[in-house]
Formats: sequence, structure tokens, C-alpha cells
Amino acid sequence: MTSQLAEKIIAYRRELHQNPELSNHEFATTARLTRWLEEAGIRILPLGLKTGVVAEIGSGKGPIIALRGDIDALPIEEISGVPFSSQNSGVMHACGHDFHTSVMLGAAHLLKAREATLPGTVRIFFQPAEETFNGAQHLIDAGALDNVAAVFGLHNAPELPTGTFATRAGPFYANVDRFQILITGKGAHAAKPEQGVDTIVTASQIVTALQTLPSRSFSSLESLVVSVTRIEGGNTWNVLPQTVELEGTVRTHSDAVRRQVPDKIRQVINGVAASLGAEAELRWQAGPPAVINDPRWAAFSKTVAAESGYRVEEAELQMGGEDFALYLHHVPGVFVSIGSASEFGLHHPRFNPDEQAIFPASQYFELLAERTLQQLTTVPEKATSNV
Repeated sequence: MTSQLAEKIIAYRRELHQNPELSNHEFATTARLTRWLEEAGIRILPLGLKTGVVAEIGSGKGPIIALRGDIDALPIEEISGVPFSSQNSGVMHACGHDFHTSVMLGAAHLLKAREATLPGTVRIFFQPAEETFNGAQHLIDAGALDNVAAVFGLHNAPELPTGTFATRAGPFYANVDRFQILITGKGAHAAKPEQGVDTIVTASQIVTALQTLPSRSFSSLESLVVSVTRIEGGNTWNVLPQTVELEGTVRTHSDAVRRQVPDKIRQVINGVAASLGAEAELRWQAGPPAVINDPRWAAFSKTVAAESGYRVEEAELQMGGEDFALYLHHVPGVFVSIGSASEFGLHHPRFNPDEQAIFPASQYFELLAERTLQQLTTVPEKATSNV
């Protein structure tokens, strides 16, 4: 039974991998998940979601907990060479969300087999749109988190060997914010730059000056990353462009640092631009907050992982972002890393996680769900979500 189910889950993963879909467009993925879950006799909650699925297993009595896997893919052309490579040109499961979804499908099957003995109810979130950081909010708004006492999620970790588990109490993943900087100067012929205000030179100096923020405007002991990831300006070889646009991201763990960063960036860009006769405007887009793991559930998740046979490690702080953080703003829980041993990392076109890590993770989350319900039945959680 176990080996047959493991093979089925790998088959599910490969079908998902071949048919990736971008955030908020996971229509075929949603249809597949709905069909597979219904074939297993698992009930689907009628939440009216555009994409994504919320399944529920249990009697409906006692405490409710939630498990979460994400389902969306990335706009990347796959070159991994696996026989089940993406059939959708320019779209790839390069972050392993097919891995996460398959883990939760396996956990759903295992929990369904023990439904009659569960001391509560398990909701399983197959969440859309993690990559665009709005999928968790869609589920919260639809009521998926209502009355949930604890929530658990995972991300595969290509840098960790298969069979390794890692998490930490407190801050784990970072606050994620996005910015654009519009630089306006004066266009001119490239042969007579003195007649204009060079926005490319201004942009170049701004990019360099922004890198002083982590070590000069803030303590080097603080977690702060400022990355400029796009520079756009000009459309020919012999004209100084009137405008240049920069785009990038800021990652922090401290809310106090996060609040100060926009003003510090404005000081830098306005000073540099003014010194060169240009103007600079900052457009700031706040993203998801930091993932803050509940200490109780972080310790509990490690205990269950060790019992499941994992090598348990203390996770390092991550500068990546996760909208799982939004659930944790309402409900205590924990986000964990499962080793997937890929030679190439997340968001790489050759990313290829170890499939042998999937079903053991399903077994882990099945056990974690059962043990959590037992804990909550013995020592009821004081607060549940009524979002």
C-alpha cells in the first residue's frame, strides 16, 4: 500500500511538473487537484476560489489545523532535461511547488486512511499565487483559515541533502519589499552630453550608492539586502535618454529597519540626482511580512521530524520571502525546510529536486497533523483564527 501510494504521488508530481501554470492562472492545476482529491473521497470546501483548492479531512469535531502547499510556477524556460519536462513553453516549476503540492497530496491520502481516528480536522491548502505574494490573502479572505488553531507549511531546500529537516523559532524568512526609481534628466545627443543631464550616469551612481545602506546607514549586524534587478533606459546608441527606471527589492528581518528603509533610499537617490542635475522619484511597494515561526510549534515540529527519521538541523535565516507569513499573522504555526538535494538552486532552469524526498515528507506531515491534533485536544489552543 505504502509503495503503491508513493508511486502514485511521484506520478502526480510528474504530471504537475509537465503542466506548470503561472500565478493566478492555475486553472488546469486546480482541476487536476480537485479530480485527484475527489477520486480519493476527500471533501473539497466550497470557498468560491478562482484557483486553488482547500480540502478537509476529519469529523468536523474537535480542533482544526491546516497544512499548506503552493501550486504556481515561474516564467522560466526549463532546460533540466528530465523526461517529464514542462510542456508549457516559458513556464516551469523551478521553485518546487509541484514538489510541495505532491507532498500535501500524499499527506491527504494518508490522513484520509486514518480519518475515523483523527481527534479533530485537518484542512489542506493547495494555495495559488505564492510567487506573486497574493495567494495566501485570497485563501484568508475566502475563509480557509477560519477557526484554525495551528498552521504548517514547507519549502523544499535544494542546498540540504535528502533526509534533512530544518526550521527555527522566531524570524525565518524575510520581509519582502519592491521598489522602482524613476530618474529624470535631460536628453541630448551622445556627442554633446554637456547639453543634457545624463540619466544613465545618474542611475549608475545611484545603484552604487544604494549599496552603502546595509553597512553605513544601518548596523552591519542587521539583516538587510538591497538589490537592483532591472535597469531600463534609452532606445538607441547615440542619444542620452530623458529617463531611466531602476527596479529592485529590499529584504529585512527587523520591522524597525523595514520602516526606515524607504526614507533612507529617498535621501540617497535625491542627493545623488541633485548633485548631477537630475531628479529621482521612489515608488515603494510593500510585500509580505517576515515569516515568524511560533517557538512552541517550531520545537514540536523538530521533535516529530526526529521521530520520523529526519536529520534535524537549526535552519539559518533566509532572505527569501514567503506569503505563508500572512497565515502566521493570524494563527500560530511553523514553516519548515525539507532537503531536496538539487544540484541547481531555486528559480534555476535546471532545478531538479530529488523525488525520493517527497513521500517521506508526506508521511511526516501526516504524523505532524495527528500529533498536533492530539496536543490541541490535550492542551487546547487559547486562540483560533476568526479572520
